[in-house]
Amino acid sequence: MPVKVYRPLTPSTRYITVASFDEITKTKPEKSLVFTRKKTGGRNCYGRITSRGIGRGNKQKIRNVDFKRNKHGIEAAVIAIEYDPRRTARLALLEYKDGEKRYIIAPVDLQVGAKLMSGPTAAPELGNSLPLRSVPIGVPIHNLELIPGKGAQVVRTAGGSATLMSRDESYAQIRLPSGEIRKINLNCYATIGQVGNTEHENVVLGKAGRSRHRGIRPLSRAVAKNPVDHPMGGGAGKTSGGGHPVTPWGVITKGYKTRNKRKLSNRFILVRRDGRPMKHK
Repeated sequence: MPVKVYRPLTPSTRYITVASFDEITKTKPEKSLVFTRKKTGGRNCYGRITSRGIGRGNKQKIRNVDFKRNKHGIEAAVIAIEYDPRRTARLALLEYKDGEKRYIIAPVDLQVGAKLMSGPTAAPELGNSLPLRSVPIGVPIHNLELIPGKGAQVVRTAGGSATLMSRDESYAQIRLPSGEIRKINLNCYATIGQVGNTEHENVVLGKAGRSRHRGIRPLSRAVAKNPVDHPMGGGAGKTSGGGHPVTPWGVITKGYKTRNKRKLSNRFILVRRDGRPMKHK
């Protein structure tokens, strides 16, 4: 899917790029599969701001996406490809033989009219969901479960795909898009193919208004604040205080490791994202 560029008739159109939406076949969502949720503006139940830079933005209806694919052995037809304002990937609307409709993440090259199926007996074809023990080695996959039956948790963003490298006893070794190699239970389900809308990374917002439409508010730079408002504020001229960058509350940022070293799931990681092998005690 290519992105559209504009003639630089205004300062903003000089940089803006927009998705072409050529693959979209249905403009309005399925009413039975959407619900609304009030925006928080970054505030908790007491009205206090807990996440800065959030507010306003266009209204968005939440699509109820099926990440479990638990209608095993029942064939479904793709009846539409739709846009989802709350995620980077496109959605495919499925209609099962019993009349039920569900949304799934649309993989690359999935066309309207295609027949999909899920379950251990499903063929390893584009859009089908099957357990890792039935997926051929080397095939790109997405919508990957980490816990059997919980539903897909990883590899769901536009253009993402993981690779099944090998199988050993009750675990499969998966190379994730980040480069991490991880052991995942063979009973976990995955969907064949690469997530669609691969050109999303080439979209450039180009102006502040497009961020505001997404509900993203501006944040002041730390060095532009006063000392009372930020540890890096104040001083004559531009200065960061000579220390490591921190948050307004003094917590180290930019490179500070936040993952718990004793996290239980560490034992499933074989190779970290930076290419170094994981050390297990």
